[in-house]
Amino acid sequence: MPLGPDPRSIHPVPAHPRIVFLKPLIDDPKIEIGDYTYYDDPENARLFASRNVLHHYDFLGDTLRIGRFCAIATGVRFIMNGANHALTGFSTFPFNIFGGGWEEGFDVGTITAGLRGDTVVGNDVWIGAEAVILPGVTIGDGAVIGAFSVVAKDVAPYTIVAGNPAVERRRRFSPDVTERLVRVAWWNWPIARITKNLAAIRGADIDALERAD
Repeated sequence: MPLGPDPRSIHPVPAHPRIVFLKPLIDDPKIEIGDYTYYDDPENARLFASRNVLHHYDFLGDTLRIGRFCAIATGVRFIMNGANHALTGFSTFPFNIFGGGWEEGFDVGTITAGLRGDTVVGNDVWIGAEAVILPGVTIGDGAVIGAFSVVAKDVAPYTIVAGNPAVERRRRFSPDVTERLVRVAWWNWPIARITKNLAAIRGADIDALERAD
């Protein structure tokens, strides 16, 4: 039985090199990507790590984690903690990075005091074009982020958010169905089981999905 595209392939749709699976493409230990998560960009798809994950510096230790089966549209950007400026004093200007004596007396603690931790995207998340995800945000499984949104706070599973700042527009399903979907976690099934049960995954009958074998 065919089991879908090879998750190790960078270009899973050969006729469309604008679509890339990110896991086999990225070798940065600070970025963790699940199988089948893809990025779509007609010009710079293979440069996701450098063009779309910004201010991501080794010495800060924060991680970007994205789950399986996520769809990331053109121009989505993840702003990491390295974009932070000191807020503990009167000026936010980063004097220290310019040297020439301005680095003397700099306390890195003024930067780390404002860090917000890892950025985490769940599974089966759709992020629309040009959306911006700010540091330390957690986006739950099954969420949808509207195009051009700025996500500054956590997004609950199966919630649609949009705007600047992004706010909840609606829940995709009832609380009961959402809880059951998170519990089923079809994205963690073996790929043969996923392939066999695509009709239930694509459908909207939670009972059928829970009965899938």
